Amino acid sequence: MTYVKRIICLANSRKISGRCIAGKEIAGKGFGGWIRPVSNRLTGELSEYDRHYENGVDPKLLDVIDIQMTQHAPHGFQTENHVIDERAYWSLVRTCTPTELAGAIDNVPGVLWNNHSSSGNGLHDRVSEADAAQLQGSLLLINVSELTISVAVEGAAFGNAKRKVRGSFIFNNVPYMLSITDPTVERVYLRKPDGEYVAGSATLCISLGETWQGYAYKLIAGVFFPP
Repeated sequence: MTYVKRIICLANSRKISGRCIAGKEIAGKGFGGWIRPVSNRLTGELSEYDRHYENGVDPKLLDVIDIQMTQHAPHGFQTENHVIDERAYWSLVRTCTPTELAGAIDNVPGVLWNNHSSSGNGLHDRVSEADAAQLQGSLLLINVSELTISVAVEGAAFGNAKRKVRGSFIFNNVPYMLSITDPTVERVYLRKPDGEYVAGSATLCISLGETWQGYAYKLIAGVFFPP
């Protein structure tokens, strides 16, 4: 039996050959838990066909969307996953306001999951597979007072000349530097020369991606700047 989840879109980020979309369920006049619509593909990414509205438009951040689902399908620490009904179009209900968005912020008193590991170019940006297996969630919405966005070639020594966009911030007195997978923000900053850019205060959707080579990476999957 299918069912419908109404969510506010808080992430529409790159994932392999598709997108990872996630949001919070709209529950009455407030917000419920996190929902990540996924496909039946092995890694769950959503194709353009999977996720668009009947008019062919792709969901945008802050869209309030009705999505028909077939089953709750938790995958390890990604407990928020629900499989979409591929036969049904998604429906745009309305757009969430920045004021309404403030009510969706998560109360995170400590660190982002744990800070036991950093990659070569990141800071506190990954969780070991063993530690991730103990977690019961993979999505958070937080406010940061100052986001700095950097653009650089990180893989030159390995023959990879592609540029990478990262976000640096301090949260609960701990510094972080995470990859940005929000394609709208990526496009803006990839047009700029390599360097660091102070973007100011922001609301960030942080997603813990599937494990790769022994680690689950913390990603900035959605970026919201004040109006």
